[in-house]
Amino acid sequence: MYKSVVLLSLLALVSCGEKSAEKNQKSGPITAITVEPIYSDSVSIRTLDILDDGSVAFAGNNGKYGLYNTQTKKWSTNVLKTDTLVPSFRAIAHTATDFFMLSIANPALLYKTGDNGQMQLVYEEVGPKVFYDSMKFWDDKEGIAMGDPTENCLSILITRDGGSSWSKISCDNLPEASEGAFAASNTNIAVYGDDAWIITGGMKSRVFHTGDRGESWEVIETPLKQGEPTFGGYSVDFYNEEIGFIIGGDYLDQEGNSGNKALSTDGGKTWTLVADGKEPNHRSCVQFVPGRGGDELVATGANGVSYSSDKGKSWAKLTDEGFYVLKFVNDTLAYAAGTNKVAKLKFKR
Repeated sequence: MYKSVVLLSLLALVSCGEKSAEKNQKSGPITAITVEPIYSDSVSIRTLDILDDGSVAFAGNNGKYGLYNTQTKKWSTNVLKTDTLVPSFRAIAHTATDFFMLSIANPALLYKTGDNGQMQLVYEEVGPKVFYDSMKFWDDKEGIAMGDPTENCLSILITRDGGSSWSKISCDNLPEASEGAFAASNTNIAVYGDDAWIITGGMKSRVFHTGDRGESWEVIETPLKQGEPTFGGYSVDFYNEEIGFIIGGDYLDQEGNSGNKALSTDGGKTWTLVADGKEPNHRSCVQFVPGRGGDELVATGANGVSYSSDKGKSWAKLTDEGFYVLKFVNDTLAYAAGTNKVAKLKFKR
């Protein structure tokens, strides 16, 4: 059970009945989507997480964070402030016992649930170049966060004790990097098994890969459009240790669709452009549909939600309604968030 008194002060978390109740066993492709608004407020939400009990958590700007109980269909929200600082969050993650929030910009503040009824600060980094983009856990003990370079390499944090402490990897142990990443949806990092893949963007758009949970690293070139500060990959996901997908583009050109989608079938060693010059246009988040063999993908961005049933080779637009981030519960149910909203997405097969 999560320390819900810390997260929301009032709401006790319950076991999830929605995962099994919403499961659709039909084997056909997705043909339509239903968008059900479940939250509206003045907050920009670029990170969303499905907790182990099925609850939906978010954190956004102005220090706001919240939790949705999928059985009672009720929200509880809170605001985190530190003295005169009101952090903006674009990265969250969880283990079986704790919930984590990481702020962007200077100073970087990483919080976990504590035992005293308050969020506990477990890592702080101060500096003019500090900017963290995303965070993931391999398991309940080991996790990773990434950010833009403060020296001549990416900023990469690792925890080996369940998030109680975090350490920054020295540039001596990382490939050189001058580019950063886009804190668009907390999906700059994908993890599977002992692997992690990080997608960068801007003047360069490359994949940084570790196969041993951050002990060693390699860097891989991609064919994505790059060379300007707003170009490149915005989101990466892996279905298994072999099949991965990157999506992005140029957020200043929401209609652009060249050089913004790439597929890997060899664990990220090589990447191939797909659907080049075709829909979808710029997207900030891509996710494999669970349980569908790595064939099905859903991508979302400010200008809509798109679906592919053939590893990204062709796509259909499901809705013009835009979201920054999307997380699946199962192959017919997901939650998405964006500007001032969270919604429940039901996919028809």
